[in-house]
Amino acid sequence: MKKWLLIAVFGLGVFALGRYSATDYPQSSGPITANVESPDSMSDGGGADGIAEAYTRRLQDVPVQAEGRVVKVLPDDNQGSRHQRFLLDTGHGHTVLIAHNIDLAPRIDGLERGDRVAFKGEYVWNDKGGVVHWTHHDPKGRHPGGWLHHDGRTYQ
Repeated sequence: MKKWLLIAVFGLGVFALGRYSATDYPQSSGPITANVESPDSMSDGGGADGIAEAYTRRLQDVPVQAEGRVVKVLPDDNQGSRHQRFLLDTGHGHTVLIAHNIDLAPRIDGLERGDRVAFKGEYVWNDKGGVVHWTHHDPKGRHPGGWLHHDGRTYQ
């Protein structure tokens, strides 16, 4: 009797774990984009909605392209590859962390709260709003090239 009970509990645990993983961290089937067709285009568009959708659906590794206003400039992350970090409000109060690899691309010098930044990269869900990374070229060619655009200059 105990053997069957253990098997049943184990089976339910595996089932629940499988449901949790598939439901909470689905993979993207394609890019979520704004009306930002190039780094030179700074139009307001569907980017905020796309980022909000990626957050709501808890998506991972989603190509995104949007823009936002800098809410906070954070200290650089110097653990491993160095990253310039800042929080962007992409609309409707939704913020994302931009983690821009400054070992592979130039940093945005003089970035300040209130500045507008357009971006293209990969979105990864977290409970704080998500992270956008790969905002630069990939020297190994495994990720689509991303970029940041600020004050008339493109950083890639």
